[in-house]
Amino acid sequence: MTTIQSETITTRSASPETIALAARTVSLAAEGIAALKACFRDPAFADAFERLVAMIADVRGRVILAGMGKSGIIARKITATLTSTGVPASFLHPAEAGHGDLGMITQDDVVLIVSHSGESSELAAIFSYCKRFAIPIVTITADPQSTGGKAADFCIALPVVPEACPIQLSPTTSTTVQLVFGDALAMTLMAGKGFSRDDFQRLHPNGKLGARLLKVHDVMARGADIPRIAPDASLLDATIEMTRTRLGATAVVDNADRLVGAFTDGDLRRSVTVQRTLTDPVHKYMSVSPHCIGPDELASEAIRRMHERNVLLLFVREGEQLVGIVHLHDVLRAGVL
Repeated sequence: MTTIQSETITTRSASPETIALAARTVSLAAEGIAALKACFRDPAFADAFERLVAMIADVRGRVILAGMGKSGIIARKITATLTSTGVPASFLHPAEAGHGDLGMITQDDVVLIVSHSGESSELAAIFSYCKRFAIPIVTITADPQSTGGKAADFCIALPVVPEACPIQLSPTTSTTVQLVFGDALAMTLMAGKGFSRDDFQRLHPNGKLGARLLKVHDVMARGADIPRIAPDASLLDATIEMTRTRLGATAVVDNADRLVGAFTDGDLRRSVTVQRTLTDPVHKYMSVSPHCIGPDELASEAIRRMHERNVLLLFVREGEQLVGIVHLHDVLRAGVL
């Protein structure tokens, strides 16, 4: 028999130098963001930003973003944020542009170049192509006097910030500034488009964020799947209807399909205990104040009400009309927590 001896795990104290370097990195990032915030108080920067927002808002095609290295990674993230908030956008890798990918740019598009130095040689083909076909191009850079800054239709000049890298070579603070600028651009465009929770849910149907924005009408049973009986139906009729849908309850509706009550399997057990018959009409035992919710309420709100009232389902109605029924299991199955 082999015996495995446990080893004593010792916790080493962090060195002051390690913590100081980490704290310095965070401080420089914060200072970079503060410098970017200050740029918006500069009339020239604010004017350039407003021109960019207007240009993208009016574009008939897509926003094409490009960048090399770490700036390229930031450009990809900006692309993802724009597309997820309703602005059609695509990323073009500069190294692939001159090998056929320039064809993805159309004259209905606007091109955004993200380049800290503005001097990446791989961007040349994109600038040349856009100039040839009069496609608007904007450079986002820390050096407006760079080749890329001068070649653009106009330039967004980001603040020059010290990198957290001890040897000042690895992009750190500068990419943080680029990232925050991209988020500011996307959120401004999002607000201008009136992008709503419903729009967000349509673009994120498979994610947790999308699930949180599902409405009751997205998950409720409707039509023939709603158990319903008339007030003068017998307890036996109610039992058959509840068995058909297996929801443990049935709506009680009048001739106009207005919800007038609810009858549950618990009500059935109590009624049979008292009368020991299934011929009595349901209206004698139904609840006249059923738990309800509207179809346009969030599904997460339906869960909250079910937990609050210790029930497993809610009837869905518009005004007095019964339009659906939502069960806890259906909401959870849709990924709403």
